[in-house]
Amino acid sequence: YLMPEALTTRDGRPLKDSILKAERNRRLKAVLLVAPLLVFLCVSFIFPIGEMLLRSIDNAEIPKTLPNTMAALETWNGKAVPGEEVFYAAYQDLLVAGRDKTFGRLASRLNYDYSGARSLISKTVRRIKRIDAKAPIKPAFVAIDEDWSSLEFWRVVARNSSDFTIKHYLASLDLEYGSKGSIVAKSEYDAVNLALFMRTIGLSALITLFTALLGFPIAFLLANLPLRHSNILMILVLLPFWTSLLVRTSTWIVILQTNGVLNDLLVWIGLVDNANRIQMIYNIVGTLVAMTHILLPFMVLPLYAVMKTIPRHYTNAARSLGASAFTAFRRVYFPLTLPGLGAGVVLVFILAVGYYITPALVGGQKGQFITNMIAYHMSGSLNWGLAAALSTLLLVVVIAFYLLYNRLVGIDKIKLG
Repeated sequence: YLMPEALTTRDGRPLKDSILKAERNRRLKAVLLVAPLLVFLCVSFIFPIGEMLLRSIDNAEIPKTLPNTMAALETWNGKAVPGEEVFYAAYQDLLVAGRDKTFGRLASRLNYDYSGARSLISKTVRRIKRIDAKAPIKPAFVAIDEDWSSLEFWRVVARNSSDFTIKHYLASLDLEYGSKGSIVAKSEYDAVNLALFMRTIGLSALITLFTALLGFPIAFLLANLPLRHSNILMILVLLPFWTSLLVRTSTWIVILQTNGVLNDLLVWIGLVDNANRIQMIYNIVGTLVAMTHILLPFMVLPLYAVMKTIPRHYTNAARSLGASAFTAFRRVYFPLTLPGLGAGVVLVFILAVGYYITPALVGGQKGQFITNMIAYHMSGSLNWGLAAALSTLLLVVVIAFYLLYNRLVGIDKIKLG
């Protein structure tokens, strides 16, 4: 029995090795083709999200600036103001912080948890060189500011001894650490974040509903009108995409304000008295109207893309079998549009939850979203940890909505075209 010779290529290489090499080259080319996209996703999406998650729990600034103080507080029982040993450690740390100019961020971080900590730290750093290191430090610190004798302040310092913290997430949920270290609810005056989250979700759901009610007949007309008419209507639908978002929002301010176009029209036709003009701006109404108009194309286009593929003879066949026009629409046509409707719902809701400019301009105090609070902490209070925690919770809301939709409807049934 003779063994068959191994198959080779023209250059004498084994055929199996040549095939494996060709397959490796093909995979390498595929990886190289998608590598720019992967790098772009990492730089613009994955890394920023990772940075946001890390910043929401980061607390390294305080223990890094007060290493000796944190070490001295490890044996503190938390029932009385610390003794001389802790104050001497704080004296050493603040000397270094004043020399290295790092006390500013320390003061800001502590001020989030203890009102007045900023002035306390700054004042002490300015006067610390006058303190005699050989004399008792505790009386000298208390003489500079009485807050050094506050038990609550030292509990705040001890609570920030770790490099990581959940205090930003507690603040996002309108919770805080009590005087004894337990987690308690914030006062009604300070509890704003949960209300903003609920308002954001509720208004986003309403905006999604309004865009669906308005977008469905528009998409139906686009899909069934003659081409010359549907093209004109499509231009009107796409016109917002060609106009600046700021311009569109500013236009609604002109239309909806008390002395605006719409109120003038209502007064002119006699439906509203001039002294009782309707307040339609800087409230929830302004946010709903402006955002529904701005996000309407994101509902119309997926619906149109699906409706355009539905053959007309489906409903004609249902009518010929005795179904009424409404029954044919409800039992035959509408179920076929659900993939486009689902895509529009997902797009509009997720976009609405994350909107910022429109609620900020037309929403006033009652029509703003949680995104406006995030922007305030980013550029106003400079509490980036709290802003990151709020952003993370908003991301969780979006993911939860996505998972809920996938569970109830199925994300595989979505069609964008």
